[in-house]
Amino acid sequence: MTITAGMDIGTGAVKTVLFRVEGDKTEWLAKRNDRIRQRDPFKLAEEAYNGLLEEAGLKASDVDYVATTGEGESLAFHTGHFYSMTTHARGAVYLNPEARAVLDIGALHGRAIRNDERGKVETYKMTSQCASGSGQFLENIARYLGIAQDEIGSLSTQADNPEVVSSICAVLAETDVINMVSRGISAPNILKGIHISMAGRLAKLLKSVGAREGVVLCTGGLALEQGLLKTLNESIQEQKMAVVAYNHPDSPYAGAIGAALWGAFR
Repeated sequence: MTITAGMDIGTGAVKTVLFRVEGDKTEWLAKRNDRIRQRDPFKLAEEAYNGLLEEAGLKASDVDYVATTGEGESLAFHTGHFYSMTTHARGAVYLNPEARAVLDIGALHGRAIRNDERGKVETYKMTSQCASGSGQFLENIARYLGIAQDEIGSLSTQADNPEVVSSICAVLAETDVINMVSRGISAPNILKGIHISMAGRLAKLLKSVGAREGVVLCTGGLALEQGLLKTLNESIQEQKMAVVAYNHPDSPYAGAIGAALWGAFR
């Protein structure tokens, strides 16, 4: 029996999971997702890890392997580190065994990964543009529009005449949004327009890694953004790709899950 921890230290949050692995049996013991905000991410990671151990009724000595991913390579108490495309692919297959591609949509970038049935990465590609397709950009827009971030998805689905943001630069895109507000464009139509712009680029990323059919699992901080997921599938259909994008309630933990499972394997 092996007990492993997986820690995904991202730009916006620290995701921590605990697993018990015995042969082919895998048991998920505990999880937590902590927003970084203005805090030191490494101090937050240590607090999250200790809190998770307490929740699971374990001591640090009970854990055989502490695997990190994302920005966690400098974490003092980690056992080993794995590249994030490797962990997201493995975590995606754990959450949805049919997943043959992953869209990791994080706070600062998007990344498409093509993987096999074991979660092994075959190829990947990241967005090369500025942060206008990121979670941080959407958070800024929500703040400007005076809405909560968790309202973005539902408002986007209420759009009746979306205004597409054409710029790939976050600064210029925010200027576009300011102009839209001054012209009386509604928040749903602005948000849907942003989602259309983001989805078009994400669909092209999928195409560039050869993900042309099957299941795509969305991971990362924006994975549960239902408005973006809906618009992404619309864009995929427009580009005549035979893939369908899904999310999972635990999609934000995919990187941490993959780290823990690769740690158990190692």
